[in-house]
Amino acid sequence: MRLSLVPDNNRLIRKLESIFTLADDERQVLENLPMQVMGIKADQDIVRQGDRPSRSCLILSGFACTYKVTAGGKRQIVSFNLPGDVPDLQSLHLQVLDTSIGTISPCRVGFIPHEVLRDICERYPRLAAAFWRETLIDAAIFREWVMNVGQREGYQRIAHVLCELLVRLRAVGLAEDHACDLPITQGEFADAIGLTTVHVNRMLQQLRANGLIELKGDRLKVLDWDKLKAAGEFDPAYLHLERQEAAA
Repeated sequence: MRLSLVPDNNRLIRKLESIFTLADDERQVLENLPMQVMGIKADQDIVRQGDRPSRSCLILSGFACTYKVTAGGKRQIVSFNLPGDVPDLQSLHLQVLDTSIGTISPCRVGFIPHEVLRDICERYPRLAAAFWRETLIDAAIFREWVMNVGQREGYQRIAHVLCELLVRLRAVGLAEDHACDLPITQGEFADAIGLTTVHVNRMLQQLRANGLIELKGDRLKVLDWDKLKAAGEFDPAYLHLERQEAAA
């Protein structure tokens, strides 16, 4: 598939603008970013642990996840990847991937050659700083997830992840009025928060019964945002958003 200029990478621009103030010329560079766009079915790997990629992947639409697998075949999801995310941006400087990235729902993915990213970083130092900030925030999210899995009870874990997803989706324009599409299965939540699928189901039922959320199919509606944040001990500071209204 040939490289093309695609007009639909506005999620990347929105994502970066939620954490960094872009100038007009920097925004234009991102609008004209050359990439190879592919449609990938659900439950497929985009890149695998041990790969030596020559490009990074931008999630244009759909949901993906970063994960690792034990020798016994157990999967630990370490982050959910949303439109606007470049989950393997670190591969620009780290030659070998130490995690895998796979789709959760059908996705459209833009593959950006590393030489293109390097050229942009050299010509636009502030964009290099924006990408660096993005990877630092990814690391902050990983730290928060370690806290979530290691020290919080099941009810708190699921509440916290739901809060994070809603805030991150709002930042890229994919959630409003405390509601969003959420095509994540209970099994995938279980792999992310270290519980069984049965336990995840029980915790979601409890959140519903307590009047905090409504979950119908792939659609999440938060009925009491303040109580859900309290239940998950959620403080959005670790997301380092410049636009604080996204976390309100």
